Amino acid sequence: MKHNYQAELDTLLKELGGERKTLLLHACCAPCSSYCLEYLTQHFDVTVLYYNPNTLPAAEWEKRLYWLRVLLERAPFCHDVKLLVPERQEDAFWKAAAGLESEREGGERCTQCFRMRLSKTAEEAEKGGYDFFATTLTVSPHKDAERINAIGYALAEGLSTRWLPSDFKKRDGYRRSIELSHEYGLYRQAWCGCGL
Repeated sequence: MKHNYQAELDTLLKELGGERKTLLLHACCAPCSSYCLEYLTQHFDVTVLYYNPNTLPAAEWEKRLYWLRVLLERAPFCHDVKLLVPERQEDAFWKAAAGLESEREGGERCTQCFRMRLSKTAEEAEKGGYDFFATTLTVSPHKDAERINAIGYALAEGLSTRWLPSDFKKRDGYRRSIELSHEYGLYRQAWCGCGL
């Protein structure tokens, strides 16, 4: 049975009772980040982690980082958002994708790529003492929120940092991300960035 991760997030926010917590948010790109940040900054002190070794070539990785910075500078809801950018680590993607090069989009290679990026997010969140970690990936209609949340919950086991459940495409989150992309003139790429 599929979970309603938006309902889980609603319940968690009620439990917090308006108390602001810290959140490390993995971001894949500016368009996906736009709605997520508009929504999450109402409740959390957010730091964005741009960790995407899967985004190839390097020029595409740089372009997406540039536009993420543009969003953080232009959008009023981002004025207190911080940005962390670890080294690109392309080798981490090739290691995660090894043997899965011929997998279809949405298959096991994507699962390993989600795990790679969320593992880094969990590690950085724990190291930085954040209350929660999450990802913008669930805003996309092409990404499996069930799988992403299962990975996030598994990674949070034994950590002091908690996984923040999400399905940001709910409540027209994806549509809103398109509107915000137009409003701020963001580059909207045609693919997830995977070099395979």
